[in-house]
Amino acid sequence: MLELGIGMFGDLQVDPTTGKIQPAQQRLKEIIEEIKLMDEVGLDFFGMGEHHRADYAVASPEIILAAASTVTKNIKLGSAVSVISSTDPVKLFQDFATVDLLSNGRAELMAGRGSFTESFPLFGYDLKDYSLLFEEKLDLLLKLKSNETINWTGKFRKPLINQEVYPRPTKDGLPIWVAVGGTTSSVVRAGKLGLPVMFAIIGGAWQQFKPLFELYKQTYLDHGHDLEQFQVGVHMHALFGDNSQEIADKLYPLYSRQMNRVGASRGWPPYQKSQFDFGRSPHGHLIVGDVNESVEKILHIKEEFGLTRFSAHMDMGSPDHKDMMKSIEVFGTKIAPKIKSYS
Repeated sequence: MLELGIGMFGDLQVDPTTGKIQPAQQRLKEIIEEIKLMDEVGLDFFGMGEHHRADYAVASPEIILAAASTVTKNIKLGSAVSVISSTDPVKLFQDFATVDLLSNGRAELMAGRGSFTESFPLFGYDLKDYSLLFEEKLDLLLKLKSNETINWTGKFRKPLINQEVYPRPTKDGLPIWVAVGGTTSSVVRAGKLGLPVMFAIIGGAWQQFKPLFELYKQTYLDHGHDLEQFQVGVHMHALFGDNSQEIADKLYPLYSRQMNRVGASRGWPPYQKSQFDFGRSPHGHLIVGDVNESVEKILHIKEEFGLTRFSAHMDMGSPDHKDMMKSIEVFGTKIAPKIKSYS
């Protein structure tokens, strides 16, 4: 059965005229309300991203997830992602083990490199060590999951010698996923380790990721991992409503301004309406529209990639809270039942 859930980055609304940014406190309260609704409508999981910028509300996903654990009963609560290259894996593991205990075994951790680089100077790391930091810290994180007492040596922190690490998560442990973009080495690493993978498809045509899915599965099998435990998902920008054109018209100005804010620091050309329209087409990376077209597109992607999980990244550009609540309701009560009846 395909798992269906929502990912968020905690985008804050930015006034297009004044540049004034929405208070983080307001958005944090809205996020908790939104997660509570996700649980009530029966969605399977929620993921919260980590960012260290003025236009995002959440620097520590685990704090949001801990708060959400007190107002939800069934939904899985994870990060989307935790930037492990610039954090301490021991503290990260302890924090998520705590969320796991608070939520009665519903916590997950998604390790990734992140979309931005602010966390590196903020926490005293050199960006040139980007890849080595990720490899070393992922290794430590996996050992922490498997061993109550740990002996470990690396390059970027002092060794751990017979060190006990508490608290421990519930008896089912702490699921650890890896988020990847289009980097082949990341896909191969995850396959070798047998870790579940979430592919971020956030631009262009989604079909172009097919070779990476095939490489991941083949690497997974070549290294002797159990196909019964195989898990793979996609993270795609999405917003749902009863009227397809109406929801697209609401999202486009928010989405385009967000793409231009990000693109300004990366040398991207101005975002065009034609890009948005292609994104919404059957071949594009956006799932923005009504129930039937969203169901059809998600099922097509599921069959093409052999998905076990679909994550709708729903707050890109920070739609209004009431539109977010409506989108969550439509996803949980109308889209999800149709998809699950087919899968």
